[in-house]
Amino acid sequence: MQVVKASEMKALDEWFIKEVGVPAEVLMERAGLSVAEAIFEAYPVETYGSVLVVCGPGNNGGDGMVCARHLVNLGYEVEVVLLAEKETYQGEALTNLKVLENLGFMPEEVGYIVEFRKVLYDFSPEIMVDAIFGTGLKRPIEGNLAAIVEEINLYRETRGCKVVAVDMPSGVCADTGEVLGTAVKADLTVTFELPKVGQFFYPGKEYVGRLKVCPIGFFKPLVEKKAPKRYLIDLEWAKKVFRPRKGYTHKGLFGHLLVLAGSKGKSGAGLLSALGGLRAGAGLVTLASTRSLQPVYASMLPEALTAGLEEGPRGEVSYANLESLLDLCEKKTALVVGPGLGLGEEVKRLFWELLERVKVPVLIDADGLTIASENPERLKELPCPKVLTPHPGEAERLLKISKKEILRDPLTSAKRLSEMTGAVVVLKGPHTVISSPDGREGISVWDVPGLSQGGTGDVLSGVIGALMSQRYEVFEAACLGVFLHGWAGEKLASEKGPFGYLASEVANKIPEVLKEICDDRP
Repeated sequence: MQVVKASEMKALDEWFIKEVGVPAEVLMERAGLSVAEAIFEAYPVETYGSVLVVCGPGNNGGDGMVCARHLVNLGYEVEVVLLAEKETYQGEALTNLKVLENLGFMPEEVGYIVEFRKVLYDFSPEIMVDAIFGTGLKRPIEGNLAAIVEEINLYRETRGCKVVAVDMPSGVCADTGEVLGTAVKADLTVTFELPKVGQFFYPGKEYVGRLKVCPIGFFKPLVEKKAPKRYLIDLEWAKKVFRPRKGYTHKGLFGHLLVLAGSKGKSGAGLLSALGGLRAGAGLVTLASTRSLQPVYASMLPEALTAGLEEGPRGEVSYANLESLLDLCEKKTALVVGPGLGLGEEVKRLFWELLERVKVPVLIDADGLTIASENPERLKELPCPKVLTPHPGEAERLLKISKKEILRDPLTSAKRLSEMTGAVVVLKGPHTVISSPDGREGISVWDVPGLSQGGTGDVLSGVIGALMSQRYEVFEAACLGVFLHGWAGEKLASEKGPFGYLASEVANKIPEVLKEICDDRP
């Protein structure tokens, strides 16, 4: 499923209205009906009998008016309030206001908080429909409107009223999830045709509640063609991309991943990355690190091959290994470089000269990203396909902007970094985002707090590396790796608790989620 920003959804609306010829009134009718049906399904009339529909001045308010009419047909007691004067309504919203009046509704204009409170507490609804602002809100909610939004939230909290948002909770930016002044806290958000970017990012996600995506009459093949190549990376997406294994196979068919990682005091990072690569199905994994660590790795992970390299005085891989590493890369199908590698001058020189000469797909993580942050534009000159997997702190060093700015708009940050480096960028965090230089983007369906723990990122680097070694295209490898890793964390959270499980347990859960993808395929 594709995910859109406000301007992109507006362009799709206009395309279907002007070019395809679907009347705008039909789309509004379908939108309002879908909200009413979602309410009927989630909050049965036998339990939640009364609904207050709060309508703003634009098309979102018009959707609310249609919803009100259908809720009456479904058996609810319904009242409608307008947060603008009737004379200000235009187009399809005005049409549906007149329909309501023709049916005997007398929507009440409520311009001030005292008037809203009177209607609210006199009627005492069990459900409120937030049809104040939709996806187009650009400026903070202020004044009486802000007071009304806060009153909706207070009533919900103190009275147990269910709040249903039409398309977006009013006050949440559809593009970033930023709260514009204040915002309605919804229990259910019914959005139309495609989910919106801001519904997945904090703080706005906390205001969305349960998200339901409803069709309103768009033609699906045209939506897929006209909407941006920004995908929700969920099970449906993963099933389309994943290649199951059938019939006779052998390890040579599934690639050979080389992991260059580990140094004195940072041995676990390399081990976890190699474990992630094995669990995600690489035919062979070679873990290359210092000679002093080679016996440690060989004893702890016998399934991996090992390569012992000369080490410098800091306990890191020395520059003298350049030619040996180039030889090691010759028969490999992917390279992971960086986890626990160290930051000494020899390592930095080795890092750049190695990557300038390898041709296989390369994933750069951890210390590799820190080294690259000294000259990130240089990454664009490298001949190999690249994946970068920064967390926000590493992205801060690479982009030379604040972490706050990165977290405010992770999609834009990932896109900037991808354009700067020519790499597929996996910006880790809640609903990890993936950006490709060719314009494709992914948003992970998973939001797993328990993955915020040391070592889980090393596992992810190995999982993505394994998929690259199996010759998945680099963007698809990155997205599928993020999906598998997140699902493994989600399963552990449900089995063991919300956090405290180990990175190695995440890696060891990968085969189980692979099985579920295979079992769920047609």
